[in-house]
Amino acid sequence: MRGGRVVAAFAGGSPDFKLSISRVPGFTKQLEREFDVQIMVSPEAVAEAVDLVFVISADARVHREHVARTIRFRRPTFVDKSFAPSTADAKEIFRLAREANVPIMSCSALRYAEHLTSAMADSSAGPVVGCDVFGPMEIQPTQPGLFWYGIHTVETMNRVMGRGCKHVRCETTENGDVVSGVWDDGRMATVRGLRKSHTRFAATIHREKDYQFIDLSGGKRSYYAGMLEAIMRTLPNGKSDVAPEDTLEIIRFIEAANESRETGKVVTL
Repeated sequence: MRGGRVVAAFAGGSPDFKLSISRVPGFTKQLEREFDVQIMVSPEAVAEAVDLVFVISADARVHREHVARTIRFRRPTFVDKSFAPSTADAKEIFRLAREANVPIMSCSALRYAEHLTSAMADSSAGPVVGCDVFGPMEIQPTQPGLFWYGIHTVETMNRVMGRGCKHVRCETTENGDVVSGVWDDGRMATVRGLRKSHTRFAATIHREKDYQFIDLSGGKRSYYAGMLEAIMRTLPNGKSDVAPEDTLEIIRFIEAANESRETGKVVTL
């Protein structure tokens, strides 16, 4: 498979989000000095100079604006997780992409964790009937509720369960969150977000005849490598490896979980 090279970038950053703005100078220097990347004056200048656009701002609030600014150059586009901070923004980004006839993709790299990929390819124990996923779930004030680190566990759950979640409920304390979801066909899944314990990701997939426990942080191969391969295999060919419908359900699931965090009620997707 043909690879790619980063040739141009724009140094953004959100002033009210420390984890965003504080890292921009270091990343900019590294890209210039170690990788000979040209730092451009705007997202539009980058889009004009490249074959494939990566919108990788840590702040999901700016993704809609950046896509709106670059989509007219009709470059295949990858938007880093979280794709958007709301269903409304997510739908608008996909609308812009459809109008420009541009393939667009977004995901957490955990979707391509080596052990998860192997487990999903092995259906010898029958179809998936449920799953339990856990991982760190730090909360960032500028990224509502689960939209910061919760995206990783929710994305893993979607990879295992597929679409069709009809309602969710979230219990939350200072120690973490537990989100349960019920699917149209009666299957159930849970996401446990940890704030006062270890920081590893893992999942248990329940099948008709057995279960599979997956260390998502393990494997010899980086899940980032798997994600980049999926991007390069599909986007330059006018396709996305992750269906827009999956991305929209992930965003809506998080939105509903956040609402349930505040109210304690079951929220319908």
